[in-house]
Amino acid sequence: MARGIWDYESAEGYASGDDLTGYRVEAADGRIGKVDKHSEDVGHAYLVVDTGPWIFGRTVLVPAGTVNRVDHDDRSVWLDRTMEEIRNSPEFDPDTHADGSDYHQALGAYYLGTV
Repeated sequence: MARGIWDYESAEGYASGDDLTGYRVEAADGRIGKVDKHSEDVGHAYLVVDTGPWIFGRTVLVPAGTVNRVDHDDRSVWLDRTMEEIRNSPEFDPDTHADGSDYHQALGAYYLGTV
């Protein structure tokens, strides 16, 4: 993979400083929720997605490198992953995982397919 899993460098329509909070999040095969929070931290950029009732109110952390495109007119973010991949991602607990490098390594390995 040429691009980093933790940056937005290949996301069409994304520019540094964009506020994606509240944007709808679409997986490759359907809607998964909305952006609750996002980070642009160099080497650790991500989206926190509130999945609502889709997976029983679970919140997921999605690396920025999975973002294909951002549509500001439609207020939506498109991912290059399926709903199943998001559903099966490592559990995210915002109280313990937000800044945890071990969690970020495990999540990055999952999305890169190296686990």
